[in-house]
Amino acid sequence: MLQQTQAATVIPYFHRFLQAFPDVAALAAADEQVVLRHWEGLGYYRRARNLHHAARQLVAEHGGRLPNDPEVWRRLPGVGRYTLGAILSQAFDRRLPIVEANSLRVLCRLFAVREAPPESATQKRLWELAGQLVPAKRAGDFNQALMELGALVCTPTAPGCDECPLARHCEARRLGLQEQLPVRPPSPATEQVREAAVVVRRGPHVLVVQQPATARRWANLWEFPHDPLHAGETPEAAALRMLPHLTGVTADLGRELATLTHGVTRFRITLVCLEAAYVSGRLQSSYYQQCRWVRPAQLAGFPFSAPQRRLAQLLVTTSQPRLF
Repeated sequence: MLQQTQAATVIPYFHRFLQAFPDVAALAAADEQVVLRHWEGLGYYRRARNLHHAARQLVAEHGGRLPNDPEVWRRLPGVGRYTLGAILSQAFDRRLPIVEANSLRVLCRLFAVREAPPESATQKRLWELAGQLVPAKRAGDFNQALMELGALVCTPTAPGCDECPLARHCEARRLGLQEQLPVRPPSPATEQVREAAVVVRRGPHVLVVQQPATARRWANLWEFPHDPLHAGETPEAAALRMLPHLTGVTADLGRELATLTHGVTRFRITLVCLEAAYVSGRLQSSYYQQCRWVRPAQLAGFPFSAPQRRLAQLLVTTSQPRLF
């Protein structure tokens, strides 16, 4: 959960997740949709799917035991070098390093690394330096201390060099470069994207669809049918185009329910949500895994992305258009 999310955000999710899945066996036995529902709001849903698949692999191959074996962990889905080092150094005192945002900053300043961290050669050097520092005993405590040093003292701006226990060894401080390191690569330009979503009503039911497992974003999550606008296309035209193409049904468009904005990596997405009344057609799709008619009260049981959850909650809580 901490790979892409701040600790303060993670804590309530962590407690709820452990309550639902108290051990590896419980997680392995759970349906993926239930796992995704408990992860909902943390984003980067591939982490949840990998965690679920890893639990199933541990149960199938190791009886649910967490082995003290780096080779086993390397074969688990979603376990990279950082996760491997974090788990094995802290759970089994394995002499393995970790490099993440906070410890990376400490290493770059301590050794005056002037190359941009995202570069592969720089990454290799930082991992080698981190590995050289890890002590033979209490490796997990050391890794945790290095991260805490970066989070609390060797901060991105105004580092507290006067209270840093490594100050007299720090090359960046000696050279007066502590404010310039690590080198920050330019941020990618934000790309504006416009999309349309349609809430199709059929009597007391609304249409929801499940993203394919191969979807670039939000794989296996549920949503109201949506699609990016083509060049020069209005949300209304996009809705009329996509519905029969993606779901096999036609509908009469009604009012705009909401306009939602949200960010995904470098994309800033504006999602115009329209209401529509079912006219004809049988649910069928060559894109979505499933298409279902459900009552709005049932939507709480489906895993949605954050923006689509906001739309689902809007259907339950109000009948008036809103601007988010």
